[in-house]
Amino acid sequence: MRKTNKLLIIAVYLMGLASCGAGHKKQTNMENRTLVKLETTLGDITVALYNETPKHRDNFIKLVKEGVYDSTLFHRVIKQFMIQAGDPESKNASDTAMLGSGDVGYTIPAEFNNKFFHKKGVLAAARQGDQVNPEKASSGCQFYIVTGRKFREAQLLDMEVQMNEQREGAIFDSLAQKHMKEIYKMRKANDNAGLLALQEKLEAEAYELFKKEEPFKFTPAQIAAYTTVGGAPHLDGAYTIFGEVTEGMNVVELIEGAKTGRADRPVQNIRILKASIVE
Repeated sequence: MRKTNKLLIIAVYLMGLASCGAGHKKQTNMENRTLVKLETTLGDITVALYNETPKHRDNFIKLVKEGVYDSTLFHRVIKQFMIQAGDPESKNASDTAMLGSGDVGYTIPAEFNNKFFHKKGVLAAARQGDQVNPEKASSGCQFYIVTGRKFREAQLLDMEVQMNEQREGAIFDSLAQKHMKEIYKMRKANDNAGLLALQEKLEAEAYELFKKEEPFKFTPAQIAAYTTVGGAPHLDGAYTIFGEVTEGMNVVELIEGAKTGRADRPVQNIRILKASIVE
């Protein structure tokens, strides 16, 4: 793990640790996946829901049937990254409202599957960050569609190193949280020697725990997709992917190209008029 100033990280924690939060008839297709149509103000998008992520599939179908997504906005749009929607509070939001914290009162347990990754066009669940959500549970309603960009293979190899360093860093952060009272006392007493000793101890513990895990490595399929179609590879293994666009990727790209303002919200509202199961 590359040496970093963990004392700065610890200081951030002390300042305060800070997405959102079913029987059905399936449309028959090649893989018997349920299809959902999102009718938007810029055109229609059809997504296929993966059967390998049944909790997310069934929850999405439930919310579609209940009309939860009808009249909601694409409230966060970032070029060469993704478009995000599903915040119930966006239905009647003012033009200046800060969106992204609305939910349906529950989360969905993560359903990671190595066969799915963040290539362009996949549908995935938004969630709160690891510091408050170490289990990586998904928002009960908010989702995003990846647009991303293309990468060179050398860039992906560099990203593997960075992602593994981040994983080891996350282990260190988790260990540090268990020592917050001790850290606070040492900082208050200006005990830099004690802080450094604790840092070295936690770094060693984090390294040993990290060695027990399988290091992250892009598969040949991921490398092929990210170098040709594109996507957002840095999100792999961190967010649940539960479907993909089958029609209307041109509409996704239109939404991606929208002019945005504060908090990446489109200046002109882009709305999901209606979401429905394709029968």
